[in-house]
Amino acid sequence: MLKKIKFTLVILCLATSNMIAQQTDAILGVWKNGEGTGMVQVYKKGDKFFGKLVWLKIPNDPDGKPRTDINNPEENLKTRPLKGLENLRDFVFKGDNKWEDGRIYDPKTGNDYSCEMKLIDENTLEVRGFIGVSLFGRTDVWKRQIKKS
Repeated sequence: MLKKIKFTLVILCLATSNMIAQQTDAILGVWKNGEGTGMVQVYKKGDKFFGKLVWLKIPNDPDGKPRTDINNPEENLKTRPLKGLENLRDFVFKGDNKWEDGRIYDPKTGNDYSCEMKLIDENTLEVRGFIGVSLFGRTDVWKRQIKKS
């Protein structure tokens, strides 16, 4: 009888940890921003989440060269390509479909903001960039394009 209880507890613990891991990783995949101008691949490094630009609606400048980070305030970064740019950094899963304590870089302005993300449903992600407190910010709704398998 005791062996059955121990076995059941082990199975329950494994199932619970698997469900938590699935929820933690639920944002992995490729997301299109609200304007439809870019797609970001969200991935995991260690226990934190990051994202990089993997598609741009307008990938090249008028002269045909790949677009670069021309709005970056740091002169030495203005020539780095936008495609492949890591624009989401250091997000931590906080439970309740929320990832917080991260940063988002906006290549349109060259500004870097505090950021939090909330998964509304399997294919809808609210991304909120802000300065200081979340009250002073802007939310963009991203749509999933590719789910990580």
